[in-house]
Amino acid sequence: APQPERTNIKDHRGKTWVTRKRIHIDRIASAWLILRFFDDQARFKFVSSKDYKLKRDEVRFDMFQAEFTHEGDNCTFEVILSRLKLDNVALTAIAEVVHDLDIKDAKFGRPEAQGVLALLSGITLRYEDDEERLSRGMQLLDDLHRYFHRYRCFLFSLFASFCVFLSSFFAW
Repeated sequence: APQPERTNIKDHRGKTWVTRKRIHIDRIASAWLILRFFDDQARFKFVSSKDYKLKRDEVRFDMFQAEFTHEGDNCTFEVILSRLKLDNVALTAIAEVVHDLDIKDAKFGRPEAQGVLALLSGITLRYEDDEERLSRGMQLLDDLHRYFHRYRCFLFSLFASFCVFLSSFFAW
């Protein structure tokens, strides 16, 4: 299938982001990334057809001929994260979880992936409405981002303490 011309994500602030109905892992995470780190006023539209005709002020993601979708072995979340050029350890960890779940190749082997899958699957089984799925998924991803951010800070603090210990040990 022909791919649309690669576009600059910065050109899409203030637009309506269009994706397929029945959102799950990659689409929920991608919408969260857009809202939290790119455009907090973004709007979303969920459509049923791959033949959807794009309207003015809309941009497609994770669907046929989308401006932002899978590229190579990267899922949509990874593509959007790359285009935003965000250097954030917590977002990278979430990207690895989303990749492992969406691509199903265990490339990163994130131990958190199966727990995230269980929670997102629970959301999608409980809620048919995509807006509700997105709302619940946003809460989950906010918490996951906080976890990865704190976990990184904890590891850095542990490493720094260990370095201080070693320097005092070798100072003798």
